[in-house]
Amino acid sequence: MKSTTKTLTEGPLARQILMVSLPLMLSNLLQVLFNMSDVAVVGRFAGSTALGAVGSTSILVTLFTGFLIGLSNGINVLVARFYGARHPRDVEKTMHSAAIVSLISGVVLLFVGLLGSPFMLRLLNTKADLLPGAILYLRVYFLGMPALALYNFGNAVFSAIGDTKKPLTYLSIAGGLNIVLNLFFVIVCDLDVVGVALASAISQCLSAWLILRALTKVQDCYVLDLKKLQLDPAMTRSILELGLPAGFQNAIFAIANLFIQAGVNSFDSLMVKGNSAAANADALIYDCMAAFYMACASFMSQNYGAGKPERVKKSYFIGLGYSFGVGLALGAALFFCGPTFLALFTTESAVIDAGMKRIAVMAFAYCISAFMDCTIAASRGLGKTVVPTIIVVMGSCVFRVIWVYTIFAHFHSIPALYLLYPCSWTLTGIAEILYFVHCYKEAMAIFHKIKAAA
Repeated sequence: MKSTTKTLTEGPLARQILMVSLPLMLSNLLQVLFNMSDVAVVGRFAGSTALGAVGSTSILVTLFTGFLIGLSNGINVLVARFYGARHPRDVEKTMHSAAIVSLISGVVLLFVGLLGSPFMLRLLNTKADLLPGAILYLRVYFLGMPALALYNFGNAVFSAIGDTKKPLTYLSIAGGLNIVLNLFFVIVCDLDVVGVALASAISQCLSAWLILRALTKVQDCYVLDLKKLQLDPAMTRSILELGLPAGFQNAIFAIANLFIQAGVNSFDSLMVKGNSAAANADALIYDCMAAFYMACASFMSQNYGAGKPERVKKSYFIGLGYSFGVGLALGAALFFCGPTFLALFTTESAVIDAGMKRIAVMAFAYCISAFMDCTIAASRGLGKTVVPTIIVVMGSCVFRVIWVYTIFAHFHSIPALYLLYPCSWTLTGIAEILYFVHCYKEAMAIFHKIKAAA
């Protein structure tokens, strides 16, 4: 089969990136709603202890799902590059190798989550009254990990060729089912934390089945043929070289955030519950911004493969502008509507007051992360992933751990804890931009040599 779509390599970039990003943004939001609806339902109908139990697992959920999302970013870049270069055979080999790699990753994380949940939650200093519910929630939730890995694989492939509407449709169906099952299991069956975790796992299985079914029916080189599932050594190595650093970067971010969660847990249970409610805003805003990062990487990678350097550079600046604007707008909305937002997750005014202490610091900081994350995505679009990962590990992760044991340890206040985010984002963003400029100049030199030789 031959590739026929030219969406990402021709036409007005600003409009195209926006049109690709909007469905992707909605897809990301729906994926966040899996965990958020869990928190909202237990907070409203099962009490603040259940809310704290589910909320205290959010860092670990982010740790594992972040790894799978990072892995899928590597798949996205490779498929986009080969698709843009019109190399259908390479697209086919990448597709089938990536499907197996994703499934194996999901199964491995399933067992790590099942066996390691008690240890990891105790490492976080999870409150004794929240620990049993938190362990139970994680173990049931992680039953859906293989399905989540396969959904992210399918989402990465569709996004790479510019089709972000199909993943949105499938996730909308699964998200609707998740909310219905949450209410049914908690209110009707009185299953509290088990019920919301089971609802998420079932919904993830549905979204994975829908997107894989769609991939088997497309009429193009990225069709998924179950008979051709095998690991191509070269493509598997490329997937791992791009995906593993991105996955480990996300995981290391979450590990660094474990120290932040441990800092939160050093306050009383009221602050832990308020933080659990307020932390839901992070995923909402981050994932809206992340839609533009993935679109930026897809556009840059396709145009890099197609030999169109000017569109490569423009894709970066447009993606950065969109993500910064979205972060600023959503952060401002959160700042002014914070109590209303927190009321979605709890009816206790004291918990809302505690949550607002976090929001007051974070609301106008989110947009700063665009300079770091969008630039990392741009470097990956050019095939560079190891150095950006090292930079972000040092600039954000190691820096955050040092901050927790120095600045926070000295002041021991919520503002002192959460100011580490904008500071680390600023530091890392500067370093990532400097490295990207170097990579872009190298790529342009290669383009000019090829053009001169031709």
